Amino acid sequence: MLRTGCLLRALRFFSSAPCPRHKPSGRLSVRDALRAQHTSGERVKVQGWIRSVRSQKEVLFLHINDGSSLESLQIVADASFDCRELAFGSSVEVQGQLVKSPAKRQNVELKAENITVIGNCDAKAFPIKYKERHPLEYLRQYPHLRCRTNVLGSILRVRSEATAAIHSFFKDRGFVHIHTPVITSNDCEGAGELFQVEASSKIKAPEGNFFDVPTFLTVSGQLHLEVMSGAFAQVFTFGPTFRAENSQSRRHLAEFYMVEAEISFIENLQDLTQIMEDLFKSTAMMVLSNCPEDVELCHKFLAPGKKIRTYAKKQLLNWGADLQTEHEKYLVEHCGNIPVFIINYPLALKPFYMRDNEDGPQHTVAAVDLLVPGVGELFGGSLREERYHFLEQQLARSGLTEAYQWYLELRRFGSVPHGGFGMGFERYLQCILGVDNIKDVIPFPRFTHSCLL
Repeated sequence: MLRTGCLLRALRFFSSAPCPRHKPSGRLSVRDALRAQHTSGERVKVQGWIRSVRSQKEVLFLHINDGSSLESLQIVADASFDCRELAFGSSVEVQGQLVKSPAKRQNVELKAENITVIGNCDAKAFPIKYKERHPLEYLRQYPHLRCRTNVLGSILRVRSEATAAIHSFFKDRGFVHIHTPVITSNDCEGAGELFQVEASSKIKAPEGNFFDVPTFLTVSGQLHLEVMSGAFAQVFTFGPTFRAENSQSRRHLAEFYMVEAEISFIENLQDLTQIMEDLFKSTAMMVLSNCPEDVELCHKFLAPGKKIRTYAKKQLLNWGADLQTEHEKYLVEHCGNIPVFIINYPLALKPFYMRDNEDGPQHTVAAVDLLVPGVGELFGGSLREERYHFLEQQLARSGLTEAYQWYLELRRFGSVPHGGFGMGFERYLQCILGVDNIKDVIPFPRFTHSCLL
């Protein structure tokens, strides 16, 4: 207790003391340097990687970038600084005066007084070539280097901004962030496409199984969120999920990120779809506001042209058949290439936890998907079956009563109407950036036959 008391007093002291923003040795990021409004020749230090070199008789021009912005900072130096080490891809530290630039395309430039090469780059051996626009398929061969290109830099900055926007959306609305486990004994989707977790052969597992039960990498945090929704009215999680799908399509990854939410005391799909729509719009607006140049670059060079498709009548669905990718695309295009909500799916197509609508011969559940142009399904959600006897019957039909006894028990102790949804984060990025292949919107893509790094 004495140690705890001392720690609390120290924390109170530090929290009340002013915390000046530390700027190490006048160091500026490229973004901050470019945003400088009033330049009076102050001396600064900028560190980054050379994106271009242009040498003239009496002057040397460099452009360096540190990943903080799409635009690079122009360095103007005396020709005496020129040397072989100042090559495309080399890392440098430049000290000098930040001055107003006479050029129309830029606000400021750095007049170099000292240039130090930190790390050399052999431009001839470097797989990324100066002034060459490499196809994304080519860059996938170099997951350790592709982040140095303009296009991947833009995608990853947008990814970072979208992550912050999602957290901000939920925080502003009073949701509690829950860290759901990566290792689980549940198969939420019931699809069987799971990665099983086993101890290394070098470790002697107790009695043959480390956890005493079969365990897997999670396919969804939903069931754990439902547990938490019995104590917190609004919860969400945002983390990696895994599917052992034997697919190399442009829509599938073995490891991807999911945004999932559960809301207690919600009783209709309209309220649920409103939250889904608000999340999509709010996040997109923040990304467009904070990363306009990055989004524009992706739309200019990556967004595929609109493809004209024809759909034969045989592709039209009979009641009770599941939607395939082509059906999803047809519905989106038929509705004018705008996001479309599909609600009330046949009960036989959906997992045990979705709420029975009790609607006679059609027999549907209160499920919803949000389909978007170019991607198909982006969100999937439902009202959850909170009624004990209905859920008991569904589990019995599926042969899951024993495995999900704990889930059934949640309905015995203060159960409430509730619902939730999940959004595939990489598909969201594909949607807003127009990126055709999902492997290009995640830093290190994992898919069948490929786990580089």
